[in-house]
Amino acid sequence: MYKKLFFLSLFFAGLLQSQTTTMVNVISQAVYYDGYAATVSDPVPTGLIRLGNTRYARKLTDAELNSFKAKIAMRVSIGALCDNYDRLGEVFLALVPKNQATYTIDDVNVKRIEVGRYITPFMNKNRTPTEVPYTYNLSNLYSVFHDSALRSTYDMYMELDVFGVPYAAQTQVAGCSGRIDVFSGSLTFFSTDAGATPTDYNSLTPLLSYSRINNYNSTDVAGQTVRIVNFNLPNPVTDARFVVISTPHGANSGGEEYVRRQNYTYIDDVQVLTYTPGGISCEPFRVYNTQGNGIYGTTPKTVADWTSWNNWCPGNSVPIRGFVIPNLTAGNHTLKHTIPTAVFNQQQGDVYLSVYMQGKSNVNLNVNDVKTTDVSIYPNPTSDFVNIKSPIDVMSLSLFSIDGRKLFENYKENKIDISSYNTGIYILNVVLKDGTSFKHKIIKK
Repeated sequence: MYKKLFFLSLFFAGLLQSQTTTMVNVISQAVYYDGYAATVSDPVPTGLIRLGNTRYARKLTDAELNSFKAKIAMRVSIGALCDNYDRLGEVFLALVPKNQATYTIDDVNVKRIEVGRYITPFMNKNRTPTEVPYTYNLSNLYSVFHDSALRSTYDMYMELDVFGVPYAAQTQVAGCSGRIDVFSGSLTFFSTDAGATPTDYNSLTPLLSYSRINNYNSTDVAGQTVRIVNFNLPNPVTDARFVVISTPHGANSGGEEYVRRQNYTYIDDVQVLTYTPGGISCEPFRVYNTQGNGIYGTTPKTVADWTSWNNWCPGNSVPIRGFVIPNLTAGNHTLKHTIPTAVFNQQQGDVYLSVYMQGKSNVNLNVNDVKTTDVSIYPNPTSDFVNIKSPIDVMSLSLFSIDGRKLFENYKENKIDISSYNTGIYILNVVLKDGTSFKHKIIKK
C-alpha cells in the first residue's frame, strides 16, 4: 500500500510540476448538510445544482471538456465541519440528456458511473489538519470527455457526494451545537500530455452505480450474496476494460466492516477478478483523524494488526479495481459478483458496488437492456437439497461434475436434490425464465 501511495503521489506531483498542466476547478468549498434532514434552502453556490443535502453537481462546459489532456488526476478535498465520524463519499460522472436544464438525483434518464470513492476521517473542526485530500488517476476518462458522439447526446456533469450527520458533533465538538452543516467539499481535475498516451476507448457501458448488496433485503440467505447484471452489446467490443469499486459496511458487532472476505467477479461464468478489501496499514492516515476514535486508538498499530481486520481506512480513498477482456461478442452477457462468506450479522450492513465498462466498438454509448437480479442459492454447503430463490422464475437447473459431465437436469423447479451424489464440489447451471443463465459452485457435504 505504501508503494501505491508513493507512486500515486508521484503521479499527482508530476502533474502539478508540469508546465503544460490544465486545471479544471469543478466544485469549490461547497457545504454539505445532515443527510437525514430535509433538503436545506440555503443558497446554492453559483453554477451548482443541489441534488440533496449530500450531493452537488456541476455541468462541464465544452471548453473544459476540450481542455482535458491524456493524463488526468482528480483531487477531492473534504473539510471538517460538524460531523466528527468516518463517512462514505463518492464522485460520479452523470450523463444528462442534452440541453436538459436541470435534473434530480432520481431522474431515470440520467446515466451514472462512479469514478471515485473515499472514506472521511474522524475530524474535529477545531484541530489541524482540518482538511483531507484524496487523489485518483482517471486517465481512462480522457476518451469519455472527448467523445463527440457521446457529447452530442448527453451533457456531462460531475457529482461530488459526501454523507454526514451532525448529532455526535453537536455535543462533542465545540461550536457545533445546533448546527447541521457536516462537511465542505471541493473537486478539481489536473491534466497533462507530458509522458502520456491518450486512451482510445469509444464505448461506455454503465452497469452498476453504487448498488447495495446484502443478504437480508437482497438475497436473504447468509453465505449466498450474489448480484447479477445482464447487459446487451449490439456490436462486438474489444479491449473491454471493467472498472470495479466496492466497500463493505456494517459497524455493528461482527459487522462487515471488520471481517475481510473474498469477492469474486465473473463474466459469462468465467472468473475474472478476485480480491479481498483492505489488507493495508492505516497509519499513513492517522494524521487526519483528529477526533479520538476506536479505530485508530491512541497509539500506532503494527501492519499485522491493521491487516488482520480492516477493510478500509478512515481518511483514505477506496481502491479502483478492474480487469480487461480482449474480446466480447455482440449479444447478451452476464456479470456476476459474489461474496460467498458474507454474513451481515444481525441483518445489518451492506456492500456498495459500482461497475462500468469501457472498450472499442462502433457504438459510442450502450445502455441497452442493463438489468440486475439478486439470486439466492442455499444452503451451500448442503447434504441434500439446494434451493434457488429469485424474483424471476427458474426455467431449468442442471448439475455438472467438476470435470464437466452433466449429472442431472430438471425444469421449472426451484430446487434440486443432490443427496445421492458423493461428497465434493459440483457446478449448478441456472437458467431463469428471462434467459439469464449462470453457473454456481455447490459443495456437497
